[in-house]
Amino acid sequence: MDWPSQSPPSSSSPAAPARRRAPAWARGALWLLALLAVLALPFLLKNYRVFQLNLVLVYAIAVLGLNLLTGFNGQFSLGHGAFYAVGAYTAAVLIERAGWPYGWTLPAAGALSFALGVAVGFPALRLAGPYLALATYALALAVPQLLKSRHLEAWTGGVQGLVLAKPEAPFALSLWGRALSADRWLYLVALAVAALMFWLAANLLRGRIGRALLAIRDQPTAAAAMGINLPRYKTLAFGIAAAYAGVAGALGALCVGFVSPDSFTALLSITLLVGAVVGGLQSLAGALFGALFIQFVPNLTDALSKSAPWAVYGAVLIAAMALLPGGVVGGLRSLRLGLARRMRQHRGRASPRPR
Repeated sequence: MDWPSQSPPSSSSPAAPARRRAPAWARGALWLLALLAVLALPFLLKNYRVFQLNLVLVYAIAVLGLNLLTGFNGQFSLGHGAFYAVGAYTAAVLIERAGWPYGWTLPAAGALSFALGVAVGFPALRLAGPYLALATYALALAVPQLLKSRHLEAWTGGVQGLVLAKPEAPFALSLWGRALSADRWLYLVALAVAALMFWLAANLLRGRIGRALLAIRDQPTAAAAMGINLPRYKTLAFGIAAAYAGVAGALGALCVGFVSPDSFTALLSITLLVGAVVGGLQSLAGALFGALFIQFVPNLTDALSKSAPWAVYGAVLIAAMALLPGGVVGGLRSLRLGLARRMRQHRGRASPRPR
């Protein structure tokens, strides 16, 4: 800690300066300005850019769920794309075949994915490390093939998939000459859902369940000795991570307007894991940075090299891991601590020495 010991400082040594915090009204005004900027952002961009931001929010939810499982519970999964696909197809089938309102498909997709995650997580309790990763990778390989099955073709559309109509805004609005289109309305919906999911994750980690997950990740033997039920909490972590992926998949299906088995290959699971690691494990904010990496870096590498975009992508990924081993959030944290240390050293040199 930065505070001195409990004993009062002697007259020969100056007291450490107390940290100054901005007043509550200033912090509230800053948050209000940030909220207004985020809400106004889609009206400053074209529809395609808004569509890309929608996918960033969708990927952020999925990466956040994977971060809860891997970063905060220590379980590795390469099958997150399968839960994403289950959520996407749940929303598509309920809308196209059952006529559900699109808003109700999000909790339904989360609930079904949670049940599937619990069903997968419980048998996988005996596995850990690379063995667990391979078991979940098998799930990522199997789900797209199951969606192509002729037994489910009447519901899933088979290889051709399902086409969805993007939901329109329930009211008319126009700002700076740009109307509230379907993509801009979906941006507001995705923003509200993402804010809710991040809030739920933050409260989960601050509570009893979050403390148990962290204890299992750091010292599983000690956690079991303290009375923490390891199978229950590990299975719960799998279910929660799958639910996040399911909600993201349902929201992604609404934003894209199309689902097909080939959209949810095993590469999607690996991509989500890359986003979690690049953004920063053990950090909620890392999910947002990871989603930005997932959405925009492949496009940039494709623009840099049409002949070998994946080679450029691999080089960027290696450079990111070499320069930011703790992810983007870890790098920003190190930068902040370094600047604070230099400022303290500068103040120490500038302050007059006591006689």
